[in-house]
Amino acid sequence: MIKSPDLHSHSTASDGTLAPAALMQRACASGVRVIALTDHDTTEGLAEARVAADALDLRLIPGVEISVTWGGRTVHMVGLNIDPENVALQTGLSRLLAYRGWRAEEIGRRLAKQGIEGAYDGAKAFSNGRLIGRTHFARFLVAQGHALDLRDVFNRFLVNGKPGHVSGEWATLEEATRWVTGAGGQAVIAHPARYKLTRTRLLKLLGEFRESGGVGLEVVSGSHSRDEVFNFACLARDQRMLASAGSDYHGPENPWIDLGRLPALPPACTAIWHDWTELDEEPSLRRVAVG
Repeated sequence: MIKSPDLHSHSTASDGTLAPAALMQRACASGVRVIALTDHDTTEGLAEARVAADALDLRLIPGVEISVTWGGRTVHMVGLNIDPENVALQTGLSRLLAYRGWRAEEIGRRLAKQGIEGAYDGAKAFSNGRLIGRTHFARFLVAQGHALDLRDVFNRFLVNGKPGHVSGEWATLEEATRWVTGAGGQAVIAHPARYKLTRTRLLKLLGEFRESGGVGLEVVSGSHSRDEVFNFACLARDQRMLASAGSDYHGPENPWIDLGRLPALPPACTAIWHDWTELDEEPSLRRVAVG
């Protein structure tokens, strides 16, 4: 059975645990025909993924997940069908990667003040050595016995008010949207349920996003409940936004989130891939009717 596109996944180019080629192999084995690689603030894994996807007859959607500061909090924007060679996009991502480097060192310093030595080097050992994120710190802290699992680490060490928290200073919503659209891509607000915004705040975010050129909302996500999927489908319809779907897959260590295990988009919204010409031949991937 051909499954719906999975438009949100991560590799070792950021905080996933599978190399880009291995990620493509897993997608193929899982029955996924169309997959987007959307690593955090980098497109480094796309070249390797492209070679593997071509060999496996997969359609790879070149993507990126950009960190954004909006309203005093961090939100994530997925860019789909981007040109990874676009100069403005790469200049913007380089700025974010430089900040990530400083933030990782600062997290290490703050954890050291709490008696946890070697956290920066430990996190680096879990990463590719170039992009060190909070997930890498979480894996180190679990391995060292400071927490039971990744969720426990975030709750105790890495969220606001905890010892290793460092406030994000990311791209603005307008900057990130401009980078994506300037690179020929479609901008999507990722996993909106995670932000725990009131409806008023969420509508404000989506309004500003649309005004800056954003077009999509991630309706189906590996972290969304069935009710959240339905509610965001209705919201996408009401706001005249395209609906995206992605597992936010990071690796086999999280068996409850896997490639290809996505529910279908509800019939209340229009899939972001509805006019991607190469998908039009497959009936199961055609446009979802607008309610």
